[in-house]
Order: sequence, then C-alpha cells, then structure tokens
Amino acid sequence: MNIIETDIPGPLIIEPRVFGDARGFFMETWNEAGFRDAGLDFSFVQDNHSHSQKGVLRGLHFQNPGPQGKLVRVARGAVFDVAVDLRKSSAHFGKWTGVELSAANNRMFWVPEGFAHGFLTLSDDTDFLYKCTAPYAPQAEHTLAWDDPSVGIEWPVSDLDPIISDKDAFGLALADIPSFA
Repeated sequence: MNIIETDIPGPLIIEPRVFGDARGFFMETWNEAGFRDAGLDFSFVQDNHSHSQKGVLRGLHFQNPGPQGKLVRVARGAVFDVAVDLRKSSAHFGKWTGVELSAANNRMFWVPEGFAHGFLTLSDDTDFLYKCTAPYAPQAEHTLAWDDPSVGIEWPVSDLDPIISDKDAFGLALADIPSFA
C-alpha cells in the first residue's frame, strides 16, 4: 500500500494495492499485520455503512470522551471527506484537510482520534464504509458546524445545496466545542 501524509500531521491517505483484470479487481481493505508493518497499528471494534444521495453532507462528528479513530472508504460513488484537528495542544488546532474518496480511486482515509470528521457526497447512491477504534457513544457525540467560518472548509458545493440533518444543522462553532487536550 501507498501511504500519503496530509498537510496536517495525523490524517493519512492510504492507497491499497489493487489487482485488476478483465473480470474486475481485488484489493485488501484491511489486513492487521500489513497495516502494522506499515506503521499503522490500529485496533477496530465497529464497522459502519452509510448510504447517501448526491449532496448529502454528514458531520462534522466526533466523540469526547471516547474518541474514535476512523478508517474510511467509498465502495460506490464519491465523497469529499474532511478531518478537522480538535487537539488544543496541536499547532494545527482548527485546521482541516480533505480528500476525494471514490469507488474509482479506491483510496482510504485515516482520521485519527482527536479529529472531527465529515463528508459531502458527490454522486448518487454513494456507499461509505468505515471502521472505528471505539464504539459509538451517543452521549459523547458532538457536532462541529460544517460551515464554521473560523475553520473555513472549502466544500465543493458550488453546484449543490447541501442536504443536512437537523443534528448537523445545529453544529457548534469551533470556539464552543469540547476540544481535546
């Protein structure tokens, strides 16, 4: 696999080896020993699957306490995926990084603990899959406002009117969220 660092320390773009021929393709999306050998020693406790139409914006979610690291990918369709650094001790606190993930590019994105995470679907019938390092804890879940100007995420929404849940519509500003040490 090929590991690409982002402009913020922590989140990583992972390009798995894809073996293709006239029949289609094969790739490993998770191999504990292979990831560990690459310096990525994760332990996952939960897998999730989200299905969305074009223009759905989910996030920016995080848990505190009980933060989750997430290994995310797209099995069908495409998303613009974002991680925001919420670690107060980080020189990159409040900064974001984003990557397009799609069934066509087979990329995965590692979002470490201490980051808010969200995505915007870029095509209809998008299937988004992710593995988590901690179980979902609704009492510890928080939402950072997807459009907080102090974070300044450049969502590719020029031709879209994002479809947002009530929970996500009432996300908090960066100054008001329970950040990490």
